[in-house]
Amino acid sequence: MSHGLLLAFEVTILVLAIFLGFEVISKVPTLLHTPLMSGTNAIHGIVIVGAMLVAGLGHKDTLTTIVGLVAVILASANVVGGFVVTDRMLEMFRKREPPASQQPGSSDGAPGGHRESRKPPPTG
Repeated sequence: MSHGLLLAFEVTILVLAIFLGFEVISKVPTLLHTPLMSGTNAIHGIVIVGAMLVAGLGHKDTLTTIVGLVAVILASANVVGGFVVTDRMLEMFRKREPPASQQPGSSDGAPGGHRESRKPPPTG
């Protein structure tokens, strides 16, 4: 197989993968995007291992080293970004503690340590 034919074959696979990925992701409901991206962090961990293997090959040229290094950097950024987004998403579901001045038993000047609750005047 000639190098030109092999390159055309690989570019065709890349273009088809891009279109397929776009179609699959565009069909995912908005609420599932963050959990889906969280799940793909494991896949990008595998990409990092593969990129390190490519970058560390003994019989390589400069282009292979550069492509391997760029792949390691981009996959690492994707994994870290995915974990940051997942952590922020999970933060939304954590129970928030009220500030210390609003907790029962805190001393804010009110008798008995509790604030006096006032109901708003009736509107009418």
